[in-house]
Amino acid sequence: MCGIVGYIGGREAVPILIEGLKNLEYRGYDSAGIAVADSDKVFMVKRSGKLKNLEAAINESGISGSLGIGHTRWATHGAPTEANAHPHFGKTREFFVVHNGIIENHQQLKESLKREKCRFNSETDTEVIVHLLEKFYTGDLKQAVCRTVKKLKGSFALGVISSRHPDLLLAARRDSPLIIGLGKGENYIASDVPAILSQTRSVIYLENDEIAVLGRDNAEVFTVNGDCCNRRPVTVKMDPDSASKGGYSHFMIKEINEQPEVMRRILSARIKNNRVRFEELKLNEKRLKNIDNIQIVACGTAYHAGLCGKYVLEKLLKIPVNVDTSSEFRYREQIIKKNKTLVITVSQSGETADTLAALRASQQKGALILSVVNVVGSSIARESDGVVYIYAGPEIAVASTKAYTAQLMTIYLLALYLGEVFGTVSERIRREMLRMLARTPLKMKEVLANNGRIKRVARDYVKRYNIRLAEQFKFLEDEVAQFKDSRKALEFAEQWARRSHLTYGRRFGDFPFLYLGRNVNFPSALEGALKLKEITYISAEGYAAGEMKHGPIALIDEFPLVICINPRSSLYDKMLSNIQEIKARRGTVLSIATKGDREIRKKAYSDYIIEIPPVNEFVSPLIVALPLQLLAYYIAAGIGCDIDQPRNLAKSVTVE
Repeated sequence: MCGIVGYIGGREAVPILIEGLKNLEYRGYDSAGIAVADSDKVFMVKRSGKLKNLEAAINESGISGSLGIGHTRWATHGAPTEANAHPHFGKTREFFVVHNGIIENHQQLKESLKREKCRFNSETDTEVIVHLLEKFYTGDLKQAVCRTVKKLKGSFALGVISSRHPDLLLAARRDSPLIIGLGKGENYIASDVPAILSQTRSVIYLENDEIAVLGRDNAEVFTVNGDCCNRRPVTVKMDPDSASKGGYSHFMIKEINEQPEVMRRILSARIKNNRVRFEELKLNEKRLKNIDNIQIVACGTAYHAGLCGKYVLEKLLKIPVNVDTSSEFRYREQIIKKNKTLVITVSQSGETADTLAALRASQQKGALILSVVNVVGSSIARESDGVVYIYAGPEIAVASTKAYTAQLMTIYLLALYLGEVFGTVSERIRREMLRMLARTPLKMKEVLANNGRIKRVARDYVKRYNIRLAEQFKFLEDEVAQFKDSRKALEFAEQWARRSHLTYGRRFGDFPFLYLGRNVNFPSALEGALKLKEITYISAEGYAAGEMKHGPIALIDEFPLVICINPRSSLYDKMLSNIQEIKARRGTVLSIATKGDREIRKKAYSDYIIEIPPVNEFVSPLIVALPLQLLAYYIAAGIGCDIDQPRNLAKSVTVE
């Protein structure tokens, strides 16, 4: 959420800042800006909307310099306007700040500063920071930043430049990620590694309440009290090509297609001599054996992975497992038994604010913390007692795909590992489970190779959707009637509806989906619905199929599409009964079924069928995820949505 990039060196800063901001677009934003210092002057350009608007303004301005900061803003305090975009400056226009996070005491600070005759130009919480810098500045920029940071409550990652110090770039953080990139004769700051990956692989991860002072040839880190920290850089192993589309139309479809390789990577790294190993976990097995209950906390897609994990862990470990969304867990009375409760936090970024807060609250009550994350060196990884990395690689699209299945695979393997520690998984079950998981990459490849059916289902839905949307506007009847050729009339209606979707679709009623699943695939239904909502803005609900009679069945008529997740399983016949109930009420059914299933092919059961390879029910969520992701993707592509950067969403939610 929001993106920061900064540069100091001997090259032109503007191209480096723009490239860095483009590499951070996946984080979500609605405005952007840069400030560049040239000698003793700082030039600033800000624009609302996409980066192309900022680039056009920069090209017209002709600004240049070898020191600068840039920012993409996701609006929290104040609308996404040019005035509220970052960087922000004070009354002297000598200090410039970019900021990620939320300053919780900004209103009190603002009132105090106003009494001192400070004039505010924006609605943001960020602007108080730059006014505090001006107030505390007495010739030492580092000291001013230290004093300012001590006044702030909440979360922040800051980048600071000043016309008074054209040879310095400063940074500070608390509970919002920020890294330092080290080069030869140049240095960088960024909120995430991809921003500067093409420039350097040598980075320092700032810790809470640390301040970095960067020159061209030096980078020093201090505590907020001004004490020097001896921090060693680490080398990032991420491949720069992994942050490019690689010939695909969108990052999302690229990342969907990467899943077989991600699964192979995880299995290769984790299975040694037919046993599961987590070298980086570093948890004492004696402490683990003392655990008698598990609490999983996560947000969004990671929460759905955690829900699936509940089924897996309870089956293999024979102990109770609870799952909560982090934002609810942290504010309720947590029932944690000291040294007896294992809290598993799941987060792709490792920076999710609510999950990080839930982790800290659990630690204070004596829980053992084990985290499942993707980003090495992230806050959640650093603050956990033990960490397991999912090896998904960079995930750029906002809608998570490969990170979700990587989280699932990692949780399956973690359950086997813990089952061995607890003594609840026999040698036979362990070998059988590992054989099933080992087949996952090939089964995923089979789904991806046979996605033509999914495309056809999506295309058919988009046609029906467009016609339905056009029908919402009676004033179109005359326009459609002028076409004697019905095919041309249909094309006109479809084109008009596609153009109007983002503006009018929600207002005049959309064409909703209902996703149904049972047992271990109930979370799959929730995740399928979320994927569709995220990238198409079409209403979708996920339900446990057995709960359909307790409300959702009232919504079924000839219009909604009902996705029934029904591969061969112990509850197959129960799911068939649910499907019959839907068809009896003229519902349109799309079944995700096992290849070769003749029963489901009966007209009475399904209007559409998407087949997956035969797979054991217990591990089927790993395979089921792919057709659900592809269906959402192809519908979004057909409607013409911004797939990689859907409105109002951010990849990493680092604020409450």
